[in-house]
This record gives sequence, C-alpha cells and structure tokens, in this order.
Amino acid sequence: MRLRTQIFPSIEGLDAAEWHGLAGTGNPFLSHAFLAALERHGCVGAGSGWTPRHVIATDAAGRLAAALPLYLKAHSWGEFVFDWSWAHAYRAAGLDYYPKLVGMVPFTPATTARFLVRPDLDQRHAAATLLEAALAEARASSASSLHLLFTGRAERELLREAGFVLRKDCQFHWHNRGYADFDDFLRGFASAKRKKVRRERRRIAESGVQFEILSGTAIGEDLWHDIHEFCAGTFARRGHLPYLTRGFFVEAGHALGDRLVVILARLSKRPVAAAVCFRSENTLYGRYWGSAADLHSLHFETCYYQGIELCIRLGLERFEPGTQGEHKISRGFEPAATWSAHWLAHSGFARAVRVFADRERAQVDAYMTDADHHLPFRRAQLDQPAARSA
Repeated sequence: MRLRTQIFPSIEGLDAAEWHGLAGTGNPFLSHAFLAALERHGCVGAGSGWTPRHVIATDAAGRLAAALPLYLKAHSWGEFVFDWSWAHAYRAAGLDYYPKLVGMVPFTPATTARFLVRPDLDQRHAAATLLEAALAEARASSASSLHLLFTGRAERELLREAGFVLRKDCQFHWHNRGYADFDDFLRGFASAKRKKVRRERRRIAESGVQFEILSGTAIGEDLWHDIHEFCAGTFARRGHLPYLTRGFFVEAGHALGDRLVVILARLSKRPVAAAVCFRSENTLYGRYWGSAADLHSLHFETCYYQGIELCIRLGLERFEPGTQGEHKISRGFEPAATWSAHWLAHSGFARAVRVFADRERAQVDAYMTDADHHLPFRRAQLDQPAARSA
C-alpha cells in the first residue's frame, strides 16, 4: 500500500480513535490523551524547547495509517540519553548541534514502540516510510541529527540497516517471578540483604506513615496541588524546573484513570510524600517522586517497596522505576539494557559517534555484568525465569 506522509504540528489535530488504532490502548505514554495533554499544558510546544513535528502517514482513503511522534529540540533536557558531550564537541568545532530531531515520549525513559503502525499494514514497510520522512524533515529543518530513543528490539534492526548508530545503556528493573506477596519476594534474598530491607520498611511503619494507592480519577485538584509541589521540590533540589505542570497531571489523571497511579504517603492523615506512576497491561512505570517530610527510608518505601507490592497484587510482570540509581540493585532491581539510535548529518561526527558508541557499549556490558554480581538474590532465585530486556 502506498502511504502519503506529512509533518503534523500537534497530536490534538489527529483523531483519538484513529490514533489508538495505531498505538493501542495498553501503553499510557503512547495514548492520545497523554501526548495531547503535554501539548495543551505547555510541557511541550512554544518556549519549552520541544516543538512537535510528528510524522504521520495516511492511506489512499485518507485514514491514519502510521505515525512517529517527533520533536524538534533546542536542548537535550528531558531525554535521559545524554548527549551533552556531543553538543559540546559541535560547539568547539564551530558547528550548531541544535536544533536536533528526537523521537521519544517526552520526559519518559521507557522503551516503547517508536513507529506506530496500523495492524493491517506491512509493519516494516510502513516504519521505513516513516523513517524516510523523518530523515527528510531533519534535512529540511537543518537539524544536526535525528535520535530515536528507548527503541524496541524489532525497530533496532531497521535502524541499524538504515545506518543509524546504536547506543546501549542500563536501567534497573524489577521482575515478577510469580511471588505470592512481598515476603515471598524477600525469601529469595541473601539473609543480610533481606534484613536490611525489612529494617527499612520497619522504620517507616514505626514512624506512623500510612500509604494509599490512588488511581488518577480518585485525585482531586487540591491533592494534585500537593503532589505536584512534592515533585517540583525534587526538581528544585537538583536546580531544575519540573517538566510537567499541575494542569497536565489533573487532565492526565482524569483521562488515563487507573493507568495513572499515585502512591501517596500520609502522616497524621496529612499528605507528606508521593510517587507518580503509570501502568500498562503488564508493567508499572515509576516516574516522579517528592516529599515534604525528612524520614529515613521514606523514598525507598514510597518509590520501590510499595510499587513492588502493587505489582505482586495486580500480577504485573515488571516494574521500571526510571533511570540510573545503583541503590536499586540491593533492593531487587536487576540491570536491563535500553537502546537508542542516532543519525548525524555531519559525516565526520557520525564516524566519531559510532566509535564512541562501540566503546561505550563495551563499558555498559561490563557494568551490567558487575551489577549482576551485586544483586541481593540467592543463586536459585535468579535461575527462575523472568522476562529481562535485551
């Protein structure tokens, strides 16, 4: 089938039902509601450094057939695949690294499909058509480069064949091996590691903190104000403004329902901390956290242990709590590979980045092997099957 491509400046201009015919309804980050709320509440768009330049393809009848969410970037914030050194090298050479084109869900370091294709179409042909259009847009907009971040396994082969540089990184994910409850999960730990986790949880219980698990529709605007303030405080301590606005959370909570989950901590009935998570059909994604209380182990309980308990209760297969964080290893989160793909217009820099990525991949492999050796599990526990990223 011959597809016609064009650049679309807003998800809002696309029919939500047709969009979900491409992306499905299982993954919250690819939903029309999530991406449109980012645009409506200024998280992306004018003044944000994220200008939507979505590639869409339509069939002969004018129906939406495929799409690639794409953004023209004026900086590298909110991507979690760090290329600041590349930008510095361009600047040192007297060249402009920005603007660049980035294909990802903004502010979301989660591996999801980048090429969204209607199920009745030839998936590879449609993806190749989208990629060709994205490269044409990169050249037309004088972008230095095109980056597809947190790509899936099937997409990597297409991108490799197209000459993209593949870059590997490491996150830490929790895997559900059919645990009956949290104690069942801990039984697989070595004794000293198990005692440490129980001690952390006991501290929080003895402090009087109580937890609620709330779906997006159960949260009113006043509570969203508190939650957003908690999360904004975390960004402020790191010298940054929050990526997402309170208005975004209010709208997304209403639209996504139980696909947006907040783990709320209360002390004397007063909200003191929160972790904002999203969930798909099989995965919990931890995204933002903040606290107004300085309590030992509150972060671990709110962001990790409560999430693990939720996964066990709901039968979710995996918990992805975000990027980085070696402290996750001792709490049962295992190293998992993530991938990105990069095309650079400048041939000399493209060669240099390819050499860099090859060397970096060897370092990431060694790091992941070392991390495996520090996991808290007894060997027999790791021998049980779990779906781990490749």
